Amino acid sequence: MKTIDDFVTIIRDELGLALTTEDVGRSLDEVPGWDSVHLLSLLTVLERTTGRQISMPDVLEAPSLEHIYGLAVGA
Repeated sequence: MKTIDDFVTIIRDELGLALTTEDVGRSLDEVPGWDSVHLLSLLTVLERTTGRQISMPDVLEAPSLEHIYGLAVGA
């Protein structure tokens, strides 16, 4: 996963949510179909994809998917 587009593709393919790059900046409560189960699933997929451990407390406090992307890529 090298770009935000790759991140969106992961969300679409792994979580089954039809999101666009425009959706990643939204507050998580504004993301269509988003729930806490998606958050935990995404964390698992990102750790598997990146080969890195990602802080669950940081992910739980993330205000947006864009923020989660930053945590995943170490930004």
